[in-house]
Amino acid sequence: MRQILFAGAIGLFLTLIGTPLLIKLLARKGYGQFIRDDGPRTHGSKKGTPTMGGIAFILATLIAYALAKVITNERPSISGALALFLMAGMGLVGFLDDYIKIVKQRSLGLRARAKMAGQLIVGSAFAVLSLQFANHRGITPASTKLSFVTDFGWSIGPVLFVVWALFMILAMSNGVNLTDGLDGLATGAAVMVFGAYTFIGLWQFQESCASAVTLTNPNACFEVRDPLDLAVVASALMGSCFGFLWWNTSPAKIFMGDTGSLALGGAIAGVAILSRTEFLMVVLGGLFVMITMSVVIQVGSFKMTGKRVFRMAPLQHHFELKGWSEVLVVVRFWIIQGMCVIVGLGIFYAGWAAEK
Repeated sequence: MRQILFAGAIGLFLTLIGTPLLIKLLARKGYGQFIRDDGPRTHGSKKGTPTMGGIAFILATLIAYALAKVITNERPSISGALALFLMAGMGLVGFLDDYIKIVKQRSLGLRARAKMAGQLIVGSAFAVLSLQFANHRGITPASTKLSFVTDFGWSIGPVLFVVWALFMILAMSNGVNLTDGLDGLATGAAVMVFGAYTFIGLWQFQESCASAVTLTNPNACFEVRDPLDLAVVASALMGSCFGFLWWNTSPAKIFMGDTGSLALGGAIAGVAILSRTEFLMVVLGGLFVMITMSVVIQVGSFKMTGKRVFRMAPLQHHFELKGWSEVLVVVRFWIIQGMCVIVGLGIFYAGWAAEK
């Protein structure tokens, strides 16, 4: 528990004081955001706002995790290291994309193939490594079984698992990227998701099968390799994003850019895979899924019928064009995300209780 508290508090502190320093550095170098010409007119004022702010909470998360371990004299786990590796690796791909946008002075960064290749390399490395490093009970960080609240069904094998893991990583990282279109929207939603995973990790640790001899009902335990450390990672991310939100909320002083959105999406997917809650991630990250589906529906409808379902995709811009203010869209979407987290945690608890 002390690790979780320290990680969250340190992450919050570091981004609160570190983000304004990053803002000054990026502004001095002229690393500002480019705005789409076909977007809502109100977004024109955002042009030039420093971007690549994801650097702040990525570094804060890594430092918070490390300091929490030093302060509590606890050793890092392979699951925690893998989740942080996926976050940092996806963040690096996003950073290259953002940097090219700025240097080339264009709204598109990395070529689509190069960006996809980077995501595939990082995701594949994570997926392969997550099936290694079995502990003394033979439990690896990830499982080749599909999972909802816990593992279920049969093993899909290592090859299909890598493909499945890549799908989840790419879907969630690009989902967060699509959501990051309004001040504070993606950051606030991510805070809620990581808060949920902090609770889930702590609960899994308390009801771990590794301690089945002390449980009243061993059949209701969780077979997760390092649940407490996943809670520490989630807490560090939650605290870091919370501090970043102070500067990212409307009117934003800095944007996270692809650096931040790809990192957050990768972290969510990584924690979901390692905590054996893969399908539950769809509920907990419901806002990201909803916004991603709006783009899929828009593109599919236009290609098949030549008509658009929404005035503009992603979904948040549809409501802006209907006359909603940016702050109104963000707050209402946060409410939707909060409801998704509540439902997800309810499903998680109900799934555990049903096994008793």
